[in-house]
Amino acid sequence: MGQFEVMTLTDTAAERVRNIVANADEPAVGLRIGIKKGGCAGMEYTVDLVAEADGKDDLVEHDGARVYIAPEAVLFLLGTQMDFETTTLRSGFVFNNPNQTSACGCGESVELKPADLKALADKGDPVVRADG
Repeated sequence: MGQFEVMTLTDTAAERVRNIVANADEPAVGLRIGIKKGGCAGMEYTVDLVAEADGKDDLVEHDGARVYIAPEAVLFLLGTQMDFETTTLRSGFVFNNPNQTSACGCGESVELKPADLKALADKGDPVVRADG
């Protein structure tokens, strides 16, 4: 069975991840995405530099960019596309997340629900099974 990717990266996001890692003050292997309670909608994404990989994290790689996903964030990020966009007001990572039920106007915090694994399985998408 192929590796099921929790999240996908656009080419733009991958390029930005590579740039951040390359220009980091200390040696880094990638970025780590997590979620924390906070913000006006209930949850915020966290993006941190990773100095060394943690075996508990899920790894997503795209064009040489490595993004690690914290175990507690996996269910909230299933199916998410990570993008990077620059607008006149801000530039930053954008998470196109199917598990998002609402977001605050500033886009900095979101309300998330865990992914419905049964619904994913019904769609015929590969789902990591406990037995496999």
